[in-house]
Amino acid sequence: MNKPLLSITGVSKFFGDVTALDDVSVDIRENEFFALLGPSGCGKTTLLRVLAGFESPDAGSVTLGTQSLLALPPNKRPINLMFQSYALFPHMSVEKNVAYGLQREGLGKDEIRDRVTEVLATVGLTDKASRRPAQLSGGQRQRVALARAIVKRPQLLLLDEPLSALDRKVRAEMQLELKRLQHEVGITFVVVTHDQDEAMSMADRIAVMSEGVVQQVASPVDLYSRPENLFVADFIGSSNAFRGTASEAGVQVEGLGLLPGTVGASAGEATLVIRPEDIRLVDQDQAVLTGNVVDTQFTGGSSTIALSIPNHAAPVLVTCQGSASVTRGETVHLAWDESRAIKLTK
Repeated sequence: MNKPLLSITGVSKFFGDVTALDDVSVDIRENEFFALLGPSGCGKTTLLRVLAGFESPDAGSVTLGTQSLLALPPNKRPINLMFQSYALFPHMSVEKNVAYGLQREGLGKDEIRDRVTEVLATVGLTDKASRRPAQLSGGQRQRVALARAIVKRPQLLLLDEPLSALDRKVRAEMQLELKRLQHEVGITFVVVTHDQDEAMSMADRIAVMSEGVVQQVASPVDLYSRPENLFVADFIGSSNAFRGTASEAGVQVEGLGLLPGTVGASAGEATLVIRPEDIRLVDQDQAVLTGNVVDTQFTGGSSTIALSIPNHAAPVLVTCQGSASVTRGETVHLAWDESRAIKLTK
């Protein structure tokens, strides 16, 4: 396991009566692609600004290696921030945009030329070196901004919603490109995003945030299959939640009966969470639940079926491969493997 590069310990930030960050503690490893994920207003951008030096926390510490970051002004931190808007100079060529930061540092012309040539090759823009930003596509401008950030060889690169300005197809391509570049240049990336698909496809680990609190830090697979609370289960992917009382055999839900799940012997209130792809359409004699089809959506490789279940307010979602074999208004029967049901007590 890679050692921690960045340690955020007990960081809190208040804006008047608003708590933007509430005792946040996170370790980010060397050469890791780390994502801060959550809805608008959850505190992720405030935390990024604390790391960059644009905000000062009211409590806590931030260390990079053995050095306190909070003691350094923004321009002295071995960190680069890639802005959401890319902030390119429109009157400069790609080559000059990338070289600008190195020139400000006073590096020699030969070193600047060599480093700019190298980084433009890395991001695949060698043939665009003389063009200006207005002559580039959105994806190409994003690559220029990234090249300008990594050419300075920071220990840590912060990315604020880096792909939000791109259309869906280009965004998917750039997700793969960012991950490739991160591995190739060997820099720790910390990306802020509200897009769970973006975080899940790129990050080694993700910190899910809500109301200034880190809800869980884990790999994408662990967040999806082992969420620690209902917020994480609901925010990461689609889920079906049933609230009731825990028992050894599952969760007893009023109006629905005992829903199976390997929940152990704990008692008290609990929520059984079942992912849509873990629910099967079965014959009536195997049914755990029965409902009526409200809608079906075909998304290419799979379909999502929305069902109305008596005595359950929210629609139940079922995902199946290919096109759905059921139609609106049809009565269907559902079951799942108890080992695939996630029990949550908070």
